[in-house]
Amino acid sequence: MRAKRFAALVLGLLCLGGATTPAAVARKPGPTVSAALKALESSGAIPAVTFQQDYATYVAAKGSLAKLSGTRREELGAVLANVQAMAGAGELTPSRLPVVFTTLERNRQWWTREPLLGADARAGFPGSLLVWEHYPGQGLEIQWLATFGEANGYYLAGDEDANLRQVLDEAIPLATERAGGIAWEYMFPFDGGAPPWTSGLSQGTAIQALTRAWKRLKEPAFLKAAQQALGIFQTPPPQGVRVDTPVGAMYAEYTYAPADKILNGFIQSLVGLYEYTLLTKDPLGQRLFEAGDAEARAIVPYYNTGAWSMYDQFGESDLSYHELLTEFLQHLCERTSKGEPLDPSGTPIAGDQLYCATAKAFTADLHTPPAIALLSRTLPANARAGVQLSLSKVATVALTVRRGTSVVWSNTATVERGKPRLLWVTPARTGSYSVTLTATDLAGNTASTTGTILLGRH
Repeated sequence: MRAKRFAALVLGLLCLGGATTPAAVARKPGPTVSAALKALESSGAIPAVTFQQDYATYVAAKGSLAKLSGTRREELGAVLANVQAMAGAGELTPSRLPVVFTTLERNRQWWTREPLLGADARAGFPGSLLVWEHYPGQGLEIQWLATFGEANGYYLAGDEDANLRQVLDEAIPLATERAGGIAWEYMFPFDGGAPPWTSGLSQGTAIQALTRAWKRLKEPAFLKAAQQALGIFQTPPPQGVRVDTPVGAMYAEYTYAPADKILNGFIQSLVGLYEYTLLTKDPLGQRLFEAGDAEARAIVPYYNTGAWSMYDQFGESDLSYHELLTEFLQHLCERTSKGEPLDPSGTPIAGDQLYCATAKAFTADLHTPPAIALLSRTLPANARAGVQLSLSKVATVALTVRRGTSVVWSNTATVERGKPRLLWVTPARTGSYSVTLTATDLAGNTASTTGTILLGRH
């Protein structure tokens, strides 16, 4: 199962973290950064001034790297390695140069003069509202989900229009041509994906923020960017995120992982598409939303275990993702249940209560203790045995075994729902042992059960 490490909170309260892969992605040898830039200039794809600026940024970063050591050298070196990997793969396209070399220069600035950062720490630079995040071993990267979440926060504040305009004015020039439109790409390896990649989650949030800003500020550039950002929702991976299904379309969280059916990112992409269509009445937006909405209505019930949410088709959500998915479903509930028309003909969206009911159920799960029961009744003595239990949702389970009043074994593990087993290295002495199981779910709700296990000879 892919690591559950993409988002935590959005719409102004965002947190993305994650385990990353090594900085240098194995690729066939290709052009160096210098050669790739020179080839773009020679072909006329970029002007001489762009070549000079980006080449100077590259040389300065290499020069700074030679003077660094330890963590600072590792972090800046990782960013340089990513730039070289993209150059070797032919990914240094003209539209990608601004974000690539902005990232490189910001990392040179940070790691030569600013303090060291903890994992997942956020950072910013004077005069800029872009949100950066530290990925250990990958340097600082623009956190696009958080950046557009901040934009949504400025919009919702009602009195932050200047900041709303500024952050979008900064973001738009750093978009890359992709999938017949534009996308805000991540420039580092993540969970097996090589840069540059993008996400239906961050792109849906971008569309939402841009459309809102256009409606309020009447800035044509914001609407144009939102329209162009629809490209990845029309295009299959690896360029886009659209995965066609028998009933509609699933919008993937990651362009490099179309088989991962991560629900929270999918639902947020629908929130963005719905708001875009509601405000613009664009028929394309309506088609994209309706394709995703049809798929969501078909699959959302499968992500409700009855006690907790599923993160993807393989495993349960952690606490932050359960809360995030609940929030996204509530947003979609609020929008679709209004029955507001999405097109000029005045035809309202089909308004059922699936999203609302699921959000309500997931909210209740945050306050409901896990259901736990002891299933094992007999086990062999003097063996590495497994005590089997029934568990309704992911929880940390503590096993305590007693002989009379004496504790003879204890074990604790975090396990997912179903019928997991906890290890008990059983003693040689046969007979009856009392067992206590205590389960604490991710939200802190606790339940206990007791029982007896009889140890016998093999």
